[in-house]
Amino acid sequence: SIGLISVALALGFGAFIGLISGYRGGRLDWGIMRLVDIVLALPGILLALVVIAILGPGISNVMIALGIATVPIFIRVVRGSTLAAREQVYVESALAVGTTDPVILVKYILPNVAGPLLVLSTLSVADALLVASGLSFLGLGAQPPSPEWGAMLAAGRLHIREAWWVTVFPGVAIALAIVGFNFAADWAQARMRMEQSTDAYL
Repeated sequence: SIGLISVALALGFGAFIGLISGYRGGRLDWGIMRLVDIVLALPGILLALVVIAILGPGISNVMIALGIATVPIFIRVVRGSTLAAREQVYVESALAVGTTDPVILVKYILPNVAGPLLVLSTLSVADALLVASGLSFLGLGAQPPSPEWGAMLAAGRLHIREAWWVTVFPGVAIALAIVGFNFAADWAQARMRMEQSTDAYL
């Protein structure tokens, strides 16, 4: 739930801002991209630590922190796809017949951004799981008695000689979850490339 909810937050805000930035262009786009560049200059886990230091430890705050740290990546990806999509003939045709900007964004541009967003979202869930586990291991994430893999690792390391399974099993669960989401992202990317090749052939 930590990975899914934090990525959902980043997806919602990042897609909205990226669509507006890429479609409008001009000074608005320049200002948003400079702010994104500044945020991306900071490591994601460091930005998450800053947010948690302000909000305090806890699962909900970890979700918010990871969402804030991931938003700039979604903004940049959506903006790039929007810049390419807005130059297509169907967008120019929609503008020529008087279609409003919100309709163009939702009906014509957003479907073209969905493919890259799916791949990025799947990869971001894996990254969010890893960062959330690290934060909980440091005591900044989930607090007892809330169950969380990183917190289980932190608690189990004190008894690894007597009860090794308390540490090994959460670590294996983290590894399997991250590998699984990475495989899902690879599958989504391969599927998207196949569809693009089919469309180009047709």
